[in-house]
Amino acid sequence: QVQLVESGGGLVQPGGSLRLSCAASGRHLSINAMGWYRQAPGKQRELVAAITSGGSTNYADSVKGRFTISRDSAKNTMYLQMNSLKPEDTAVYYCNADRIWQGGRLFSNLWGQGTQVTVSS
Repeated sequence: QVQLVESGGGLVQPGGSLRLSCAASGRHLSINAMGWYRQAPGKQRELVAAITSGGSTNYADSVKGRFTISRDSAKNTMYLQMNSLKPEDTAVYYCNADRIWQGGRLFSNLWGQGTQVTVSS
């Protein structure tokens, strides 16, 4: 069973930085598009940033210029570098993989367990 495991969340002051990681467990994986989502209390889950297998990226307007998404295909890992954090960035952050192939098996729409990011003084 392929799983996504996030790490790197925590408490940071406004203006600070954090880097989130999302690692896909298992060997010999082929992963297409991946993305980071977040959900604040009382709000719907929203897309923060996404990256294709070819490295094309897109971002929510609210994080453009502050967040950077990247991936290391050799490590089956995706990252989210978050700079100039604001209190409104406080949320649980989830990673998602659209499709992952392992051998002859296809895993679709996989989600990590989430990691809390809190921006507060």
